[in-house]
Amino acid sequence: MHIYFLQHSPLFGPARMADWLTGMGHSYNHCRLDEGELPPPLANCDALVLLDAFSPPETTLFKRERKLVDRALKSNKPVLGIGFGAGLIAETLGAIVSPAVQPEIGWQPLTLADDSPFDLPEMFETLLWHRDIFGLPDGCLPLGSTPGGPVQGFAWDGGRVVALQCHLESTAQGTAALCNHDLPTTAPAAYIQTRDEILRDPKRFDRQSALLDRVMTQWLGGR
Repeated sequence: MHIYFLQHSPLFGPARMADWLTGMGHSYNHCRLDEGELPPPLANCDALVLLDAFSPPETTLFKRERKLVDRALKSNKPVLGIGFGAGLIAETLGAIVSPAVQPEIGWQPLTLADDSPFDLPEMFETLLWHRDIFGLPDGCLPLGSTPGGPVQGFAWDGGRVVALQCHLESTAQGTAALCNHDLPTTAPAAYIQTRDEILRDPKRFDRQSALLDRVMTQWLGGR
C-alpha cells in the first residue's frame, strides 16, 4: 500500500510509523502542509495518516485538508489520525472538539474501555501531548481513558478509521526536541510533566513501539 502522511509541524513527524511501514513492505510520501504544500488527491494514496499539530495550517490549506479528510472517510480507504489529526476525524464525524480543561503532556496510564476494539493491554502507559479534547462520535468504539481524559481515541467503520490522542509513534530523540519547543521548565498543571520526567526512562519509548506495532497491524495488517 502507498500511504500519505499529512504533516503540520517538523516536530510531529511519522517517526516510528515510517519504520513500520517500510518493514512491512509499504511505501509512503509526506505532504508538508507546514511548508505550504497542497494536500494530494485522494487517488494518489491507498491510506491517509493525519499527524499532530500545534495549530491548523493556513486557511486555504486547512479547507483543502478538511475536504480531503471528508472524502477519505466516505471512501473505503484506511485513515488514521493522531492528536490534531484525530480531532479532525472526530469533528468530520460530527463530534465537538474543544480546549481541554486539563491538558495532558507527558506519560499517563491509559485504561482500555470495556467495548474497545483495539488489540492492546487492558492498561498501558503512553505519551500524551494535547491541549484539546474531542467527544466520541456516533457509531464509534472508544479506545479508553486516562485520569485526565475520558476519550483518548476511537475506531470507526470496523477499524478502517482510527483516531488516537496518544503518541505511540514517538521516539526519545523526537520527544526531547518537542520538550525544548513546547514545555515549561516546571510542571504548571496536574497532567503536565517536566522534561526530566518525560525523558527519564528511554525504555518507555521501546514499550510504546511494541504497542504501535499492534495498532498498525490491526489497522493495515489485513489490507
